[in-house]
Amino acid sequence: MRRRSVLAAAGLCLSGAASAAEVAVEVDGIEPGPGSVYVALCQGGLSESSCREGREAPAGAARRRFVFDGISPGTYAVAAFQDLNGNRRLDRTPLGLPLEPYAFSGDAGRTGRPDFAGAAFALREPGASVRVRLARALPRR
Repeated sequence: MRRRSVLAAAGLCLSGAASAAEVAVEVDGIEPGPGSVYVALCQGGLSESSCREGREAPAGAARRRFVFDGISPGTYAVAAFQDLNGNRRLDRTPLGLPLEPYAFSGDAGRTGRPDFAGAAFALREPGASVRVRLARALPRR
């Protein structure tokens, strides 16, 4: 009888363990050529400190797929950009407007300043698939 109690308690502990999901991000609109594409999974905001999970790949094709494994269910957003000049950051004008192709999930930022609520999606098990399209940035001067 005691053995059944121990097994039942162990089962309850295991069922309460944190679950994990996969986020697959498809990035379209890449300008094939030099440089890299960066994709970040953000939680709670779109600032750099809120986007801790990141992936990078060469910009060799018009479309790339990035996979984030072992992500806890919750509310997330995706931010992506193409680094055309290889400096590993999104170049901006003095006003903060992007000079390189960029994208957010939910099309946030297409017509104004991006916000987390507009880019957010709920992640549940077993995972989610998100597609973003890089927007043309302002021309470089």
